[in-house]
Amino acid sequence: MKQLLALPFLALPAGILPMTALPLAAQEAEAPSVMERGLRLFLDGLVEEMEPMLRDLGELAEETAPMLDQLRDDLGERFGDMSAYHAPEILPNGDILIRRREQPLEAPGTEPETQITPNADGSVDL
Repeated sequence: MKQLLALPFLALPAGILPMTALPLAAQEAEAPSVMERGLRLFLDGLVEEMEPMLRDLGELAEETAPMLDQLRDDLGERFGDMSAYHAPEILPNGDILIRRREQPLEAPGTEPETQITPNADGSVDL
């Protein structure tokens, strides 16, 4: 927020008073230093160099998306629910183990079913 510098009106000479009432934005509007200009030029050049590569990466992602969807569906058919397995482990000898969970994880947002038994008077304890 732009604020005016306000000094109490004490016995200030008339030549100093106008300099103290400048907005902060006007006082801070200094030219950027050589380091700031150099950094700005470096970053602008980096963005210009990276833009074509990032555009190509986006096109590659669009091209491979259907293949990855098909792979996910094929793995889903072969292994069923993937939450029924632990994360893969790589053993020191290079073997990869994918252990099956004893009980699959429940879907997010679902609560385990609990048996609620009302008391004799019909109330339920929480």
